[in-house]
Amino acid sequence: MRITPLDIQQKQFPMKFRGFDVEEVYAFLEVIREEMEELLRENAALKENVQRAENHIKEYRDMETTLRETLMTAQQMVEDYKTNARKEAELLIKEAELRADEQIREAQEKVIKIHEDIVDLKGIRRHFKEELKRLIENHMRMLEHDSVRDGGGREEETA
Repeated sequence: MRITPLDIQQKQFPMKFRGFDVEEVYAFLEVIREEMEELLRENAALKENVQRAENHIKEYRDMETTLRETLMTAQQMVEDYKTNARKEAELLIKEAELRADEQIREAQEKVIKIHEDIVDLKGIRRHFKEELKRLIENHMRMLEHDSVRDGGGREEETA
């Protein structure tokens, strides 16, 4: 059973012959009551301080949890960003390689086309030379034939 300051104040002791001095007992009980009230006030204040400290600790723990989660989220975001950047870089490299391969292929096709054009032009030039040579030979034969038909050629006309 808990004793309160009121219990101490209201405590009555029976009177006996040759007993304690009643005023001294009541004075002592009053001192005990006051002391107990002070202790109870102190105890209540300490409990309140403990409760406040526990609330602060809970707040700090909540803040710590939030900070940890935020840090973990930030770290995950950084990792995701790195992964995405790496993938994007790889994709850009592959696209650049494909474009380079395509440009090389197109250049090779142009080289082949130019080579074919050169071969065609050489054939045309050779054919043109042959035709020109044949034309000149035909004209030479015609001139020779005209000269034979005219009776000896131009030597007679100049003489």
